[in-house]
Amino acid sequence: MAYVIRRYANRKLYDVQESRYVTLEELEELIRMGKEISVVDATSGDDLTSVTLAQIILEIERNRRAALPTAFLHQLIKHGETWQDFVQTSLRASMEGIITSQREADRIFREWAARAGLTPAEEPAGTTEKAQEPPLESENLRNEMDALKEKLRALEEKLNRKEGG
Repeated sequence: MAYVIRRYANRKLYDVQESRYVTLEELEELIRMGKEISVVDATSGDDLTSVTLAQIILEIERNRRAALPTAFLHQLIKHGETWQDFVQTSLRASMEGIITSQREADRIFREWAARAGLTPAEEPAGTTEKAQEPPLESENLRNEMDALKEKLRALEEKLNRKEGG
């Protein structure tokens, strides 16, 4: 479920869940923590999420310098919607590739850990995954990354115990 942020005419952002005003930096931090946000106009209810996310990216660009290449930005403006559609399609395909690669790496890691005796053998891949419909790609990616981090931490602990014992 998305975090709902109301944007008022004075450009202030209000976090409905926390009942407080927030800054673009705080929204950036929420996103980095894995939260999905939805920004709506307080009076009209219009969806302002993409505009606000673009603002966050521009703030990062302004504060950290050279986050986005100037040539890329020129092309984006010059070719308008056609270029934007291409970029969106390319980014979506790249994200899907990353997700697929991470799933494959997770599968290989689980097999390796099971063969090494660090974890119990699991059910064949796909038996539990196909039973559940993935809610959102970004949520799936966050969940998979969290699971991988937890598995890695557990394996490191087991390895440390074996080395120490």
